[in-house]
Amino acid sequence: MWQFARVSFFRVFLTLTVAWCALSADAAYINGHSYTSLTGWAANNRFASVRDGRADSLTLTNRYATRLVFEKNSDTLVINGIDVALAYPVALDKSGWLISQLDLTKTVEPLVYAPLLPPKKITTICLDPGHGGKDTGKQVGSQTEKVLTLLLAAELRGQLQQAGFRVVQTRTKDTTMELTERSNFANKQNADLFVCLHFNAFTRDPQSVQGLETYAITPVGAASSNAQGEGANHSACVGNRLERRSLLLTYLVHRSLIKNVGMTDRSVRRARFAVLRDVEMPAVYIEGGYMTHPAESKKIFDAGYRKRMAAAIVQGIIAYQKLTAPPEPPKTNPAKPKKVPATGKKK
Repeated sequence: MWQFARVSFFRVFLTLTVAWCALSADAAYINGHSYTSLTGWAANNRFASVRDGRADSLTLTNRYATRLVFEKNSDTLVINGIDVALAYPVALDKSGWLISQLDLTKTVEPLVYAPLLPPKKITTICLDPGHGGKDTGKQVGSQTEKVLTLLLAAELRGQLQQAGFRVVQTRTKDTTMELTERSNFANKQNADLFVCLHFNAFTRDPQSVQGLETYAITPVGAASSNAQGEGANHSACVGNRLERRSLLLTYLVHRSLIKNVGMTDRSVRRARFAVLRDVEMPAVYIEGGYMTHPAESKKIFDAGYRKRMAAAIVQGIIAYQKLTAPPEPPKTNPAKPKKVPATGKKK
């Protein structure tokens, strides 16, 4: 993944320009949305198709071990083993595999070409424990979401500080805080990243749903993929200015939680939550499991498990930092002092 780290910007720009020109002739409209040739894009960007005998699946790989798996009529893409939501389903017709132009430019390319992001040093991280005060969030027995997010934030804060980051929090106590206050606080603190912490619930059939969902801001022209998601007819917001960075951050945090904690993958998703819309820095919204699931809830209520979650989030942030931080200046060896010959005569 992120194969262009050692390739000049001009060469990458030229490659993408050639690819776009080649694909423009293969454009199509499906249900009113612009689609383009997925196999054509793959060929122009040096991805090879892996034959696995499945007619309704397309797997693409490249020399950098990036692996993309598409399914016919599916709105989920698998990138290096991690599920990522698409705005529109992938299509397969007699002309070949097709993907919406919006998904190609707003989801696939920001993750595949992550090193093209301009470098930005991360100093301050704002943590936002969801709910608080009169807003309890989800509640299962005596356990409330507002307390659990605060406990997770406290653990995460300590680990981030040990890693060298400055950490601020929208709330550190059980106090009520409006959504606009949270984003305004992060903006006034000039935070470099915003991490919003929540837990999920599904009361209709508690045993049927568990796992991790993470959200990045929804691109203009796409519908959100949260349960009460807005449609595609939504104007741009502040959060869209850094949507490529937010998606990368969300993917890396999500991947780290899946890999290091072993959570069920319910995909990287898109939403226009108020805090994602209004913050002026890359942001991730974490739904860290289902409080209503019999097995997963026991883990969420356990301090040791939350400590592992915090460690995984830190690792995801550090992975993001490595991809987007400015390169360190080359180290130089200090010049050794020259030996001055002794003067005077021997006695």
